[in-house]
Amino acid sequence: MKSQSVYEKRPWVDFYPHGYSYEMQFPDTSINDLFDEATVKWKNRIAIIFYGKQITYQELRDRVDRFAAALFGLGVRKGDRIGFLMLNSPEYIVSFYGVLKAGGIITPISPVYSSKECKYQLEDSGATMVICHDILYENLLKTGIKLKSVITTGITDSLPFFKKRLGKRIIRAEYQKVMTEEGHSAIKASNSYRFQDLIKRYPPHPPEIVVNPKNDIVCLPYTGGTTGAPKGVLITHHNIVANTMQFQAMYDILKEGEETIVSYMPFYHAGGQSTSVIISVLQGRTQVIITTPDMDEILRSIIRYDATCFFGVPSIYETLKDYEKTDRVKWKKLKLILSGADILYEDTSNDWKARTGTEIHDGYGQTEVVALSHISPLGKGKRGSIGIPVPGIMSAIVDPEKDKFLPLGEIGEIVVKGASVTRGYWNKPESTRECEAIIDNERWWRTGDLGRMDEDGYFYIYDRKRDLIKYKGLRIYAREVEEVLKEHPKIREAGVIGVPDIKVGQKVKAVVVLESDARGKLSEVDIIEYCKKELAPYKAPKIVEFVGEIPKTDVGKVSRREIREGDV
Repeated sequence: MKSQSVYEKRPWVDFYPHGYSYEMQFPDTSINDLFDEATVKWKNRIAIIFYGKQITYQELRDRVDRFAAALFGLGVRKGDRIGFLMLNSPEYIVSFYGVLKAGGIITPISPVYSSKECKYQLEDSGATMVICHDILYENLLKTGIKLKSVITTGITDSLPFFKKRLGKRIIRAEYQKVMTEEGHSAIKASNSYRFQDLIKRYPPHPPEIVVNPKNDIVCLPYTGGTTGAPKGVLITHHNIVANTMQFQAMYDILKEGEETIVSYMPFYHAGGQSTSVIISVLQGRTQVIITTPDMDEILRSIIRYDATCFFGVPSIYETLKDYEKTDRVKWKKLKLILSGADILYEDTSNDWKARTGTEIHDGYGQTEVVALSHISPLGKGKRGSIGIPVPGIMSAIVDPEKDKFLPLGEIGEIVVKGASVTRGYWNKPESTRECEAIIDNERWWRTGDLGRMDEDGYFYIYDRKRDLIKYKGLRIYAREVEEVLKEHPKIREAGVIGVPDIKVGQKVKAVVVLESDARGKLSEVDIIEYCKKELAPYKAPKIVEFVGEIPKTDVGKVSRREIREGDV
């Protein structure tokens, strides 16, 4: 790189585990092959524990092969898009590998999407089939889309008979859908099939599918990207193989065939798909699947099954650091505690350390890089940092508007390139070009996140580019204001946005949830004056609104979009 040698030097390599360098090589293999190898190597090991029900890798392989044969029998062919409208469950994992073995492409859909949102994704991706939990079927029906076939499964189908009622009660508490006493909706469409019936009907003989790892698509997860409507991200076999190896390289303390994790993060989301559906299976881990993020169930599972590592979003650590039962877990026994999918605030990290005596390692990535591009080296994290680029990933800071590197320490847009980076968006070449930066004839992917790099090669995030607040030409980072607000002992949660103002461009607005004992005692003026003492005056909120709850996305992020739209 001629334009800026500071990034070319890759100072972060000094913090890699021994034996690893930037020039990491990735095999030209498919997820299908890696799955087959894993299920043979650890055939007698427990792959899945679902509310007490145990499934070995050999049993998982049998179900996957049967399901792949069933899909092929139903007419699925290479390149067909299959929608997943499912909750965390063994059936999700069976369906994932079954679709790949049949040559299909997965497009995962959020279970909490409205029928309008589901319809958009199904139409945009061109999905011809949907695999659906029956408690979500009604929402699928409301889309009005004509599909070749729908495969339904019950959330309790993998449970023993005596546990089905318990499982149904757990799920009903989180997903208020109409269910019959048998645990599923009455689905009688001529093009619908029951998952369990297909598994029983077809033998474990999947079709022979030839895979080109670098070209063939595994999944089309949808994301808002940096701008505009949700877009399908092209994720290949090679992207996923690379990302799996990159994670394992950074945390080689986690041994193949030895670890146990609690999988509560949504499988449809990039983070949950990567850590649970893919890496955990291919690395021979035992995973305890939890369908709803119940704190007691999560803690109980960590203890009962001797979990060796825990992956979560920042919001769960924010909850657990103050939760009365958190101390029941001996957190120091875990090999790794990792946060991802959103910004981990320093306040949360510090409070967690004080409560448990352990460090939360921070990871960062996007759907466009499978899930991971930066991560904290084991035991070498820096407060407020997302860590360093993983082996095989190059990262830099560029001008948000121009294809030009910025000097060390300056805030700009984080860009990445490497084997796990997507080649673009599904049928949206213009959107793909908008996310590309061409510097010295090399293609970089713009993340849409504003940040900086320090002299050691550690990266720091300040905000999404679209959330930057401009006040009289000055830049204000919403995250910076949120962190100051969260440090106030009487503020439980906060979200910050910019609101249009004809005189100054944008005013800073803070949406605040107070601790119960502060309600009616702390005023808007009190909060504004507090911020003026902690921040440059122009960064302090001009508007403060008290609410009972901050709107969040389905993975626990503060939803600034909903705050802007007034849905609070």
